[in-house]
Amino acid sequence: MRSRWRLILGIAVSAVFVYLALRGLKLDHFVEALQGARYGWLIPGIAVYFLGVWARTWRWHYMLRHLKNVPMYPLFRIVCIGYMGNNIYPARAGEVLRSYVLKREFGVRISSSLATVLIERLFDGLTMLLFVFAALPFVELHGELGNFRGLVIGFTALFVVALLVFLSLASRPATARSLYTPLVRRLVPSGLQTRVLGLADRFLDGLESLARGREVFMIFGTSVLVWLFETGKYWFVMHAFDFQVSFFTLMLMNGVVNLMTTIPAAPGYAGTFDLPGIKILQAAGVPQAIASAYTLVLHAALWLPVTLLGAFYLWRSHISVSQAEREVTAASNEERA
Repeated sequence: MRSRWRLILGIAVSAVFVYLALRGLKLDHFVEALQGARYGWLIPGIAVYFLGVWARTWRWHYMLRHLKNVPMYPLFRIVCIGYMGNNIYPARAGEVLRSYVLKREFGVRISSSLATVLIERLFDGLTMLLFVFAALPFVELHGELGNFRGLVIGFTALFVVALLVFLSLASRPATARSLYTPLVRRLVPSGLQTRVLGLADRFLDGLESLARGREVFMIFGTSVLVWLFETGKYWFVMHAFDFQVSFFTLMLMNGVVNLMTTIPAAPGYAGTFDLPGIKILQAAGVPQAIASAYTLVLHAALWLPVTLLGAFYLWRSHISVSQAEREVTAASNEERA
């Protein structure tokens, strides 16, 4: 029931964002921009994007080393499955899906691998904020983005606080256990205490990659590389359309749209990706019809290839979609095994 309401809420949010994105759009100019696009530019864009997926795989491989030394290619398959899950299931369920597949194939506990996934999302958010702050001095924006800087500051505070909390937990695991163990003993029914403490301990194990400065530097450096590759895709796809903006503008767009996709929405980030992308391009001087056509094609080029590849890898893993849905919904049950 909760997942159904979450889906309904996500669809409603996406509908609002799509409406705002399309408001005032001249359909004939939009269709003309799509028809005149040079789609051959998507090929190098998709290629550089998958370099980013490979870099993301290496980052996860690095973070999982203390739990399991998983070879790169199998881990790449699992990362693609996770992308596919995020693209077709609500609430970023692909993150749990890839942790489930990792456990199924390599025996890594879901709670431990989910901790590494959470660290990934944290560093992705910090990198997006870095892109925004790095690009803003070089991008001249006009129009209706008056509250934009306030939103960025709010996201920055959120991610920095989260990072400090996780760094504290990782650097002082004994202290962390001494804090949450009495709380569990006091607040959780006795029959569930052992299980909850076990989950907390395994989650803490997953944070171990944050315990040393070198590991933090490597994770952050790889995160920057991942998102530079993705911005490279934005740049290649731009050449399919009749406009030019700076690479810094595309960094800014990449940072903002990915921050906005943290808002609950329909699967595939419908609307929450498109509206901020279109608005930033408009503020940079791109006509609405061209900005809308570019953002639509970019969104499709980001969504479709990795979704198809992830679906293929899921099929090769002999996991049906219905089975994956059940496992994603009841992932915590896997910890009993």
